[in-house]
Amino acid sequence: MARKRLNMRKIKEVLRLRLEQGLSARDVSAACSIGYGTVIDYGNRLKAAGLIWPLPAELSDSQLESLLFPPPPKPKDVNRPVPDWAAVRTELSRKGVTLTLLWQEYKKESPDGFGYSRFVEMYREWEGSHTYTMIQHHRPGEKVYVDFVGLTLTLTDPETGQKGEAQIFAAATGYSQLLYARVCLTQGLREWLDCHVLAFEFFGGAPEVVVPDNLKSGVSRACRYDPDANPSYSDLARHYNVAVLPARTRKPRDKAKVENGVQQIERWILAPLRNRTFFSREEAQEAIDAELLKVNSRQLSDMPLSRRELFEAQEKAFLQPLPAEAFVFFEWRKAKVGPDYHVRFDSQAYSVPHRLCGKRVEVRLTTFRVEVLLDGEIVASHERGFGPRYVSTLEEHMPESHREFAAWTPQRFATWAAESGPCVRKFVEIMLARYVHPEHGFRPAFGIIGLAKQYGDERLERACARALRADATRYSNVKSILEKGLDQLETQPQDDLKPHVKLQAEEGAPPVHENVRGADYFKKEDAA
Repeated sequence: MARKRLNMRKIKEVLRLRLEQGLSARDVSAACSIGYGTVIDYGNRLKAAGLIWPLPAELSDSQLESLLFPPPPKPKDVNRPVPDWAAVRTELSRKGVTLTLLWQEYKKESPDGFGYSRFVEMYREWEGSHTYTMIQHHRPGEKVYVDFVGLTLTLTDPETGQKGEAQIFAAATGYSQLLYARVCLTQGLREWLDCHVLAFEFFGGAPEVVVPDNLKSGVSRACRYDPDANPSYSDLARHYNVAVLPARTRKPRDKAKVENGVQQIERWILAPLRNRTFFSREEAQEAIDAELLKVNSRQLSDMPLSRRELFEAQEKAFLQPLPAEAFVFFEWRKAKVGPDYHVRFDSQAYSVPHRLCGKRVEVRLTTFRVEVLLDGEIVASHERGFGPRYVSTLEEHMPESHREFAAWTPQRFATWAAESGPCVRKFVEIMLARYVHPEHGFRPAFGIIGLAKQYGDERLERACARALRADATRYSNVKSILEKGLDQLETQPQDDLKPHVKLQAEEGAPPVHENVRGADYFKKEDAA
């Protein structure tokens, strides 16, 4: 609908503010609540009319309007050469060719021909009256439209007889309308991307633009002005050097090509197969491929060519070559780094540099790798684990204090303790074993080993032997023995000392002590 013209009073006010007050076009636009381009247009019209500000006092509003908005000249079409509009349309389908360029070439051949505006007007009239418009608005190799078909195929399990519905992926080139169809078990992301890869291989190249419907697998957030492409979909687009341009919501013309392709697949492929029973996806795909070959080879109703012939002759050469390496599917997750410098998903945890605690990151998953990205840069990479409660922690991600602690193990403490003697080692092993979590006994074990610096290895060995016989396996027990000198009361050779528990289990003998009389004492009383 044509824009309603402002009344002359307001037009005069616009000219006054612009020319007398010296305001910028944007300020006048804001002051008068009109478009910036309208302000510029009124100034240009005043200049074209040969008028200056202030306007002559005798100039009426009607006279001013006729000068600013003169009626368009009537075209004189008699005896002027008329361009070949079909050839114009064909040339427009070539990359970089515009109506302006074609008009300039037309004027060179026919200097007395139509002006540019009349040339465009006549072409639009011819275009609107033509019955076949398939290639009018699409350059070869420019776009491929993709979507899932509304109809499904029934797959039957040959063993159980259970039936399920298979989805059908559809793709159509924008220029030649060449069709592709693929059987999918679901409309999930992985199958959605795999179908794109197979479609590009079917076409023998990649287009400049892929136009999906606002499907959840391809578009994470539907919005008329700024739809967000799924990150995995963006990975595929970068791999094939294509742009993803989702169709606008509630704009059927944006996806007319794919909807027409979907309709063709429903009518000429799925409908003929409606009574067949398929026992596998492969069997269904073979049947679809056979019907697809027929559809693509059938002559178009408005052209003397089939889809396949038109594609091979005019579109295939304009597709981008496929990359040498196959596309690798990535699954994306969003996560927040916890205070333990790990990201968690699916009951698994993977470490990142400790300085990133509290940061929000993206996690990129493949079958075998886990990569963590911050602001598009990889900050951590792990082998992907299997099963719940899997934890992967890299030493370089730990703070210095945690790194040292991670190096402590019960075996390492036992090795350190053995340097002071076998009883010290045995004492440390038993002490750590009595903790539910051995890590809780690391500091006491360090304390036991450290006593050798103050009292020496020999005294510590005898103290541990005495503590083991008394089944006193705490750091405070050994320290008390050393502080009170009880270890110096030991008379048994160190090599013969054995832990209390082991003595009872293997020999059944009580601990040796000067206040313990033993069985021989009672034998002497009986003899007396």
